Amino acid sequence: MHRECQRNNSLHVVLLFNLLVLFAPSLIFAITVSSPAELHASTGDTVTLSCTFTSTSRPTSKMTVDWSYRPQTGGPPQTFFHFSSRAFPPVEGQFSGRIQWRGSPARGEASISLINSTLNDNGTYTCSVRNPPDVHGNPNSHIVLTVTPKVPSLRFSDVAVLLFFILIPSTVITLILIGQMLCPKRERSQSQGYRSAIEVADGEEYDNGLVGSKHKGATCCDLALTDSEYEYDYNMKQFSPTTEGYADSRC
Repeated sequence: MHRECQRNNSLHVVLLFNLLVLFAPSLIFAITVSSPAELHASTGDTVTLSCTFTSTSRPTSKMTVDWSYRPQTGGPPQTFFHFSSRAFPPVEGQFSGRIQWRGSPARGEASISLINSTLNDNGTYTCSVRNPPDVHGNPNSHIVLTVTPKVPSLRFSDVAVLLFFILIPSTVITLILIGQMLCPKRERSQSQGYRSAIEVADGEEYDNGLVGSKHKGATCCDLALTDSEYEYDYNMKQFSPTTEGYADSRC
C-alpha cells in the first residue's frame, strides 16, 4: 500500500513537470513581433520598414534583430541586416549603403529605413527578434513591399519659373510691337489734320523747290488775296493812299 502511494506520487510529479515544461515557456517566456502586412512606395523614396516587439523580459545585450529579404520572383530569404548591441548594415550586395537602423530596443523598436527604393526592391521583408530567455511566441513578422515608378508632377515653383521666364517676357514684347504698329499712324494722322495753311504752303514751296515742280509756291501777294473781304475793307479805311501804293509796288 505504501509502495503504491509512492508510485502514484511519482507519477503526479512527472506529469506536473511535463506540463510545466510544455506550457510554462509559452505562458511566461514569450515574445511577439508585429509589422504592417504591406507597404507601397515610389522609386527614389525612403521607406521605413516598421517592426515592433513586446517581450516579457527586459532587452539585454543578448537580444538580436535580423532582417531578411526574399525577392518577388521567389527564392530563399537572404539576411542583409543584423543587430546585436549595435547595428551591422550590409556592406555589399543589393542593399549596400542603403539601410539605416531606426530601432530602439528599450522601446520595443526594431525598424530600419530603406533609402532610394528601386523596382528591384519589390519582395517580402522579414523581421526576426530574439530576446533570451524569450524564445517562444511569434518572433517573426513579414512585410510585402511594392515599389512603383514615380509619376512626374508639376510643382508650383516650376510653374512660377515658367511664367516668369517665358510668358511674361513674351507678353511684354507683344505689347511693344503692337504699340509700335499703332502709334506712328496716329501721330501721322494728327500731324496732317492739324497743319495750318501756312505750314502746308511752306512745305509745298520747299518740296517744289527741291524737285523742280511746275507749280509755283505761294507769295505774299497770294496770301494777301486770301484775306476776307472784311479785312480788306478794314485795311483800305486804315491805310492812306500812299501806303496802299507802297504795298502795291511791293506786290
